[in-house]
Amino acid sequence: MKKYIGEIGLFITAVIWGSGFVASAVSLEYYTPYQILAGRFLIGVILLSCFFYKKLRQIKKSVIIKGAVVGLFLYIAFVLQTVGLQYTTPSKNAFLTAVNVVIVPFIAYFMYKRKVNRFEVIGAILAVTGVGVISLKLSGQINFGDLLTLFCAVAFAFHIFYTAKFVKDEDPVLLTLIQMITATVLGFIMVLFRGEVNVSFEKEGINSLLYLGVFSTTIAFLLQTVAQKYTTETNAAIILSTEAFWGMVFSVIILNEILTMKMAVGAVLILMAIIISETKLTFLTKQVVKEGT
Repeated sequence: MKKYIGEIGLFITAVIWGSGFVASAVSLEYYTPYQILAGRFLIGVILLSCFFYKKLRQIKKSVIIKGAVVGLFLYIAFVLQTVGLQYTTPSKNAFLTAVNVVIVPFIAYFMYKRKVNRFEVIGAILAVTGVGVISLKLSGQINFGDLLTLFCAVAFAFHIFYTAKFVKDEDPVLLTLIQMITATVLGFIMVLFRGEVNVSFEKEGINSLLYLGVFSTTIAFLLQTVAQKYTTETNAAIILSTEAFWGMVFSVIILNEILTMKMAVGAVLILMAIIISETKLTFLTKQVVKEGT
């Protein structure tokens, strides 16, 4: 039962992140990428501290170290993704980021010899293919932005891997809070280093930043951390890869983007990936056994 609760939490996280594409697009009209990162993580720290201030007394050295590690990978991933986006197309950026779903099971194998499940690998490859069909336009060129985004995928893969590893022994809320604090500190260091101290107070910009801070950061990352306590890191990566699908859905609904056959095929591939990784196709085995009896 807990497994399903965890996976529902990850699905909700993916839906929220998908909706965040619209808010990010609006935010970029008013703030620099580095200001957005610093702002959204600061909002996360403030909200988590207000709601869970009693837990602050339970902070141990171990959760500070582990939270800092996860927060470091989180911020590196976002920076590489953001900078990479300046040199490549949004579609390639989204696709290459999703490659983390294939990297995760191999990190698990090399780091602590967790057996690579063939159904999870097939699901991961199908998920990346689905994201590619939804996102990519026919272009074989690889540039500097593509390489940065690939490194971003590696950083996100390590973030998912270490979140799954650390949350087994630590409080999910405190782990989320420490990673948010780490990302916030790094975010403001980067903003000050770049001299981006002028901030817009336009209502539309503030509203979009608040959405990113409250939903795409605080709620989504808290949900992700808690949910990963009850499922494998590979399953988590596959479910979270549906972010691209939900981004497409919200683009169609909110931004009136036209739904194409390419989008529909990509969505079906992602759905197949989830079914294969979650069920291991056991329902087919039961059917064969039933017919043979």
